[in-house]
Amino acid sequence: MSFRAPLTDHHADDTLCPADHKHTSSGKPLRADCPGRAYTQAVCSCGNWQMKQRGKGYVNECRRRHLADHTNGPKVLRDPLRLDAS
Repeated sequence: MSFRAPLTDHHADDTLCPADHKHTSSGKPLRADCPGRAYTQAVCSCGNWQMKQRGKGYVNECRRRHLADHTNGPKVLRDPLRLDAS
C-alpha cells in the first residue's frame, strides 16, 4: 500500500492557505490578500502520524522520514527479536 502525507499551509485562524498563495521562507505573504502562513501541517494516510509546526522545511523533512519508514516495512519486522538482550 502506498501512503501519502501531503503538506498543507494554514493561516493563523486555521483556514487553509491555497497552494497559489506564495510566501517568503519565513511565511510572509507575497500577495496582499493573504494574511500569511502561520503553520504547515502533514497528515499521513496511515492514520498514525501527523505533524503541525511553524517551520515548513522541518515538517517536510519529518514527513519524508515517516514515509521512508513505510517503505522499510513495520518496525516490528525491521527490528529482529534479540534473545541475548538483557
